[in-house]
Amino acid sequence: MTMGEEVGARVSPSIASSRGVAIVGVMAALAAVATMVIQVPTPATQGYINLGDTIVMLSGILFGPVVGSLSGGIGSALADLLSGYGHWAPFTLVIKGVEGFLAGIAKGKGKVTSLLILAVAGAEMVAGYFVVEWYLYGLGGALQEVPGNTFQAVSGIVFSYLLAPVIRRALGEWL
Repeated sequence: MTMGEEVGARVSPSIASSRGVAIVGVMAALAAVATMVIQVPTPATQGYINLGDTIVMLSGILFGPVVGSLSGGIGSALADLLSGYGHWAPFTLVIKGVEGFLAGIAKGKGKVTSLLILAVAGAEMVAGYFVVEWYLYGLGGALQEVPGNTFQAVSGIVFSYLLAPVIRRALGEWL
């Protein structure tokens, strides 16, 4: 067994392949772009609200937990770094990585189950940032961010849920 096969056996055959790496790269780039296109600054915590959660969740629901985790975490953290919010990048890497992983659990599930799993992924994102914001900026700053982060999560849930079947039909067997 070669090192590549060994890694593939432990992680996932698809992610260890060149196709898997390419999918993670493309989805991470899309997550970064979607995160950067619309940014609403939030002065209380020196962060911003964005629509990148759609791609984070979409990458999970289309390609599974590993791709969702890697592309969501890397792409969103890259957006923080490129947008001047580098102080958020380490937290974003973890929070969005977990969000993408959770969304990936919805891959292949029924409609109601998928929606519930996406809701858990969105709630994890809101809770993850709340904990970090509370630690960094106090309870007041963290509470100010809850409505914006909730909007961000709900929009990600709705758009990814609606887009996933359309993309599945368009890409067919390629997925």
